[in-house]
Amino acid sequence: MPEVRIFGIRHHGPGSARSLRAALDAFRPDCLLIEGPPDADALIPLVADPAMAPPVALLVYRADRPQTCAFFPFAAFSPEWVAMRHGLDHGATLRFIDLPHAIQLADGFAARGEAPEGEPAPAGLDAPAPDEAAEAPSLALRRDPLGELAEVAGFPDGERWWDAFVESRAGEDGDVFAAIHEAMAALREGAQAETGIDEEASREEAREAHMRTCLRKAGREDFARIAVICGAWHAPALARHDAKGQVGLDAATLKGLPKTRVAAAWAPWSYERLATASGYRAGVLSPEWYDTLWNHEGRVAARWLARAAALLRAEDLDASPASVIEAARLAAALAGFRGRARPSLDDLHEAAQATLCFADPAPMALIQRKLVIGERLGATPPDSPGTPVEADFAATCKSLRLKPEAVAGDLVLDLRKDNDLARSHFLNRLHLIGIPWGRRQQARGRGTFKEAWFLSWQPEWVVDLVAASADGGTVAEAAASRVRRRAREATRVAELSGLIGTLLDADLAGAGEDVIRALNDRAAVSADVFDLMEALPPLAELARYGSVRSSDTGPVLGVVRGLVPRAAAGLTAACQSLDDDAAAAAMGRIVGVHGAISLLEEPDLKAVWQEALRGLADQTHVHGRVVGRAVRLLFDDRALTAEQAGDRLRLALSRASGTLSAAAWIEGFLEESGTVLIHGGTLLAVLDEWLSGLDGTLFDELLPLLRRTFATMAQGERRAIGEALTRHGTGVSDDEGSARIFDDQRAARVLPILRLLLGPEAVSDTAVPVSGEDETTEDRP
Repeated sequence: MPEVRIFGIRHHGPGSARSLRAALDAFRPDCLLIEGPPDADALIPLVADPAMAPPVALLVYRADRPQTCAFFPFAAFSPEWVAMRHGLDHGATLRFIDLPHAIQLADGFAARGEAPEGEPAPAGLDAPAPDEAAEAPSLALRRDPLGELAEVAGFPDGERWWDAFVESRAGEDGDVFAAIHEAMAALREGAQAETGIDEEASREEAREAHMRTCLRKAGREDFARIAVICGAWHAPALARHDAKGQVGLDAATLKGLPKTRVAAAWAPWSYERLATASGYRAGVLSPEWYDTLWNHEGRVAARWLARAAALLRAEDLDASPASVIEAARLAAALAGFRGRARPSLDDLHEAAQATLCFADPAPMALIQRKLVIGERLGATPPDSPGTPVEADFAATCKSLRLKPEAVAGDLVLDLRKDNDLARSHFLNRLHLIGIPWGRRQQARGRGTFKEAWFLSWQPEWVVDLVAASADGGTVAEAAASRVRRRAREATRVAELSGLIGTLLDADLAGAGEDVIRALNDRAAVSADVFDLMEALPPLAELARYGSVRSSDTGPVLGVVRGLVPRAAAGLTAACQSLDDDAAAAAMGRIVGVHGAISLLEEPDLKAVWQEALRGLADQTHVHGRVVGRAVRLLFDDRALTAEQAGDRLRLALSRASGTLSAAAWIEGFLEESGTVLIHGGTLLAVLDEWLSGLDGTLFDELLPLLRRTFATMAQGERRAIGEALTRHGTGVSDDEGSARIFDDQRAARVLPILRLLLGPEAVSDTAVPVSGEDETTEDRP
């Protein structure tokens, strides 16, 4: 019988990796069995390729459905990576022994609780998922066994406990595995006593049964020493591989499991995606810190602080050598107070914040991003099998004659040409999967068929291409899947309306139908009228002008026809009880919807909307700015005559309305109206007739309100309005177009008030002098 040793490790832990390396050097196994996907056994020799630079990941995916996949990341400090390098360097047999993903990714295996389709699966179960705090205690314990030990020891989480007692230890103590094995055995015993069998437990049982089966199979072969490297949680279970009756139990567990055809590939990875913050369940909080621990065990604190100081100096921030020395002393003192042999990351973090960053969070955030999480990118050999999306990206770039180069350059597309249109679709699809290779710019010249891009490729986007394999087998499939996910997660109709235009640009008609369906479903139950109104302008523009990409915009018009009646029906109720800021926002939405409906030129929609505006204009308890704008929009559409608009103006600005209400009403009515007052004689006539009919006392009361409104207009507009009022018999007309002649005496009486209202401006040479005044010495509006 061969000698078997089981090493329970923490995935991506430099302390575990260092202890494992020492243990393997002492044990010298001729067979290494590693927790990992057996579907990728053929790819293990590539680990020794000089072009292979971690962090990298194994991707295992279904051949018929590439988005159903799992990732297995490795860093240089991952114990599994160390084991593979040891085995290849010493000529040992290497095998992965986890339950094959040909089984785990099969459709019939769903009931056993595998990771959700398309999401990266962890390489082990030693770290918690973000949303597991409220789960059953036994399930949380299985997924986070270290959390239980951390709680007993007084640490906030298992990651920090493991870092303090295992990863940050000095030396290479192989006996640590016996202690870990004993701790996990006690935790497993407690978990089994608390609960029965659930889906997660069933899945773990199948995985451990397969690992024990592989171990027994290797034991029957001609090996002298077998080393098993697995997650610490599984170590006690694998130790029962030779227990009485275990063979039959494992065979029964694995019997009848479904299978599917899978493929595997190596892919570049990044420390950012290796971190727990990325959502990777078996990730670590500080990949770059662990890299420093792995590569620079001696004087790691001084080296890390020196790197932090260099990083700050590169950003033109003060970080003197004296500050670094003080930080190192402070970190050592903090470690001593806390009973540690050497400073941990928490100690260094506090020391750097106090002595290098002076309690400023901004520099500390930079250190966190660069030296705690890190921005390191991995690489794979050029001849290694690629992921499906990588292959599709390379083929598409070749067919479209696009080269991913770091050298920036401009690209102008003519969307009337098939190749340029396909390029536009491709760049827009890349945007949807988080790869902004091209940035849209304003195209020079006339014509909507032109599209300008600024192209600049970044090496880290290779990792994003790999990650996109979880959403589809091609760039188009991945982009469509991302959009469908965003549509499912969207909480507002306006978010969904913005997605529709993006889909037309990317030519993803299938996903567009799903988004439109989601938009209609959300709009049908939405009680937020303003949300519906925000969704209308972009949709109306798409429906009216279509797309130079020859996309079908008919469904978009159908959505608009469904949204307008809903928005109109709830408009008056939505505008009740608004403060000044909310009223300004509501007015902007009303103007946007009005412009969208005018753009479509559909009489039925316009009639529905105008009826809603009439109801709003008749309200006495709605904010005056909203009511004033509703009246103005109806007047501009000739749904109100000049006489009707004047009556509403007089009523709104009467003494009974109150000063604040009157000010808001006139502001809503005249806001952004400078050009209309200059060139549209009818509106100026309404305003002039109302002003002319005021008595002196009421005029003085309303003057500040008018001055406030006119002050929002540009100086040139105010001057032009004054000139229009001074021109004899022009610029002011009624509906029939008849002109009125100014009375000089009445004009002389109103000029001082107009100066206060419009500001002192020099009159133009063509202005008609008013009797009783010297035009050479008197400024006129």
